[in-house]
Amino acid sequence: MSIRRFDAIQTREVAHYYTRPRRRPTPHRAAKPLDDSDRSKLHTMQACMSMNAAAAPCIARQQNQLRAGARSAAAKAPAASRRLMSVRAANKEGWSDSTQAVHFGEREGRPRVSDSLTTPVVMTSTYTFKDTAELIAYQEGRYGSFEYGRYGNPTTRACEEKIRLLEGGEDCLVSASGMNSAICMLLSLVPAGGHIVTTTDCYRRTRQFIQTFLPKMGITSSVLDPSDYDGLEKALNEHECSIYFSESPTNPYLRCVDVGRIAALCKPKGCLVCIDGTFATPINFRPLTHGADLVIHSASKYFGGHNDVLAGCIVGNAEAIGKVRAFHNIMGGVIDPHAAYLVLRGLKTLSLRVARHNENAMRLAERLEAHPKIDRVHYPGLKSHPDHEVAVKYMTGFGGVVSFEVKGDLWATAKFIDSCKLPYIAPSLGGVESLIEQPTVVSYWDQGPEKRAAIGIKDNLVRMACGIEDYDDIESDILQALDQIPQL
Repeated sequence: MSIRRFDAIQTREVAHYYTRPRRRPTPHRAAKPLDDSDRSKLHTMQACMSMNAAAAPCIARQQNQLRAGARSAAAKAPAASRRLMSVRAANKEGWSDSTQAVHFGEREGRPRVSDSLTTPVVMTSTYTFKDTAELIAYQEGRYGSFEYGRYGNPTTRACEEKIRLLEGGEDCLVSASGMNSAICMLLSLVPAGGHIVTTTDCYRRTRQFIQTFLPKMGITSSVLDPSDYDGLEKALNEHECSIYFSESPTNPYLRCVDVGRIAALCKPKGCLVCIDGTFATPINFRPLTHGADLVIHSASKYFGGHNDVLAGCIVGNAEAIGKVRAFHNIMGGVIDPHAAYLVLRGLKTLSLRVARHNENAMRLAERLEAHPKIDRVHYPGLKSHPDHEVAVKYMTGFGGVVSFEVKGDLWATAKFIDSCKLPYIAPSLGGVESLIEQPTVVSYWDQGPEKRAAIGIKDNLVRMACGIEDYDDIESDILQALDQIPQL
């Protein structure tokens, strides 16, 4: 019988008990006439019967409430008992309030997070082991965990795995910045007295590290034009080269290197090929599938995608990444778990965003190439670009950055940039917002005109990192800004 059915029967019985007609006992003798006292008692009894009848529904309701309370208490009793047992177990040592505040709610077990839709941000600097046997199992590789925050983190590891799969590598290491990834790679894979080959057009800080710091370790370099394959072959024959390292596309002229051809030259000489794919992303170009050993990224750019995080990564064969990771464990440069989460989240929309970046940049490059106030446009998607055929060979899209030269001097170019209303003046790329910069001012102002000319940085050069805004708004703003400078 259901509880609801049982309650209904009980309520009906209670009501019937107080309201049923009372039968008088059969008199065995003649009834005695009622006096005033008897009449008073009779009235009292009748009043009580009337009150009981009126109270029956109320009593029934009270009984129902009592039953409901009992059922609720019965349901809650096991959880309450467990909590009480947990408290007693946690405090089996008789800990004080301050000690309890540190340990209670965590020491006897943490909440399960494996069923969380989003990857949890694990904010910890160290990891615990239940006993020495478990720690030894970890040290011997029989128990999967982490030891210390500098050596790994679950959130960071999830980010690394996603990047690894996107690039098609065997392993991935995420670090605090793109420069940290590049420096760890060079210091861990190039021996003292070694030699590297790199290209003329590259990020200034990378060139600065190669040309000013590495020589202190006796490491020399050959700096070649990105398309100088004969020069590469000559360097490989004359030096015991450890690494060929180039961006593709490069910064800021967006030169593209023939990775397959480079790998064919380097592999027989035991020289690793590392490509910085920041400007391309694995959505447009996957160097590892064309013979490269390693690929690095400034994950602050397209991977994060929102200009709100600093991060870097290196992906490639397990042996090389293992050496880089071992050095990284010593040097540091560890990414914060929350930063790793921001990169992880950004990667989920990478393909959607890059498609819009590609489209906006391609259309803008075509429009600028036909503009009378533009001297030259540098974009690998254009047939006029010196590496267009290489870009078409390897890339499915040409990226969101367009570099171009304004017809005018430094100050005419600055006036154009200052007249732009949509893009921010800022030195980065890959975010949802469009950014614009004059490399002479942003990155090379301290070099002076002669040094800038020596490394190919022109005063009228502009780098535009297209965001994901509506293209018509981007074009309209660039055109009105060009209208503000005089026609030469």
